[in-house]
Amino acid sequence: MEPLLDRLGRPLETLRISVTDRCNFRCVYCMPKEVFGRDYTFLERRELLSLEEIARAAGVFASLGVRTVRITGGEPLVRRNVEHLIELLAAIERPDGSKLQIALTTNGSLLPQKAKALAAAGLSRVTVSLDSLDNAAFRALNDVDFPVERVLEGIDAAAAAGLPVKVNAVVKRGANDGDLLSLAERFRGSGHVLRFIEYMDVGSTNGWRLEDVVSADEIVGRIGERWPLEPVELESPDATARRFRYADGAGEIGVIASVTKPFCGGCSRARLSAEGRLYTCLFAAKGHDLRAPLRLGATDEELAETVRGIWGRRTDRYSELRTAETAALPKVEMSYIGG
Repeated sequence: MEPLLDRLGRPLETLRISVTDRCNFRCVYCMPKEVFGRDYTFLERRELLSLEEIARAAGVFASLGVRTVRITGGEPLVRRNVEHLIELLAAIERPDGSKLQIALTTNGSLLPQKAKALAAAGLSRVTVSLDSLDNAAFRALNDVDFPVERVLEGIDAAAAAGLPVKVNAVVKRGANDGDLLSLAERFRGSGHVLRFIEYMDVGSTNGWRLEDVVSADEIVGRIGERWPLEPVELESPDATARRFRYADGAGEIGVIASVTKPFCGGCSRARLSAEGRLYTCLFAAKGHDLRAPLRLGATDEELAETVRGIWGRRTDRYSELRTAETAALPKVEMSYIGG
């Protein structure tokens, strides 16, 4: 089938689906407690897309060329029966007869209980967010006093269930940039790929400042001084991570440099919020309502035509154009859109 292209010639290949705007952590760079406190109003259950509505939307996107669906949140594992959603997604067939790749990004806190069921339901792989191995620093970052050992147990549970694991660490200067080497040492030789993410100006509540960004070059340089690194070719044009392998064969790391080395030119990702709004950029201010047509009886072809129109008009390249002025504009929150 012909790929669905936006105005800059980028195909639609990945759909990130937020299944909830709730999370059991209050990470300071994502859902700071002073904003997302006990008085904060989250989406009501009736506002959320049902699991069946999510699966139907994913089927429409698969018919348009999407290869990978990534389940996000909030924290997706706090959504009830998320394992059933994985089953529904695993049953979807793409036009060429292949199945979707189904990934999930999680803080890892509930993986010890859920990893086996997720794998059995058809999950392809899992990404776990882990910003520090220092227990005091990690508890301060998640701001709910959650111990790092339990996230490590979650990673082990996912691996034991047969799920490939990637570990993501957002690096913020003065908060956890002193943990680069300890994180690298912990996951060298483990079979898990560790990826460092530059601290980004997502949303409008995390107090982002450019001086808090630790650049990908600095990250690679600091780790490479301790364990020499060699660059690895990109897996695909839409890859977000620049890859480096350890010269001694102990695996690889990745760096996601949205701030200092933007990758908008290859971006093939659309995002569906928990209440059914379609966003064509992580840094978007507004989305397009797909919940209404889903609930008002639109056919799959009508939904597909709506998506074609939205993607066909897309020109987003926020990170390539980033300035102090654009960084200050209102943007959808990371916890709502799922990264």
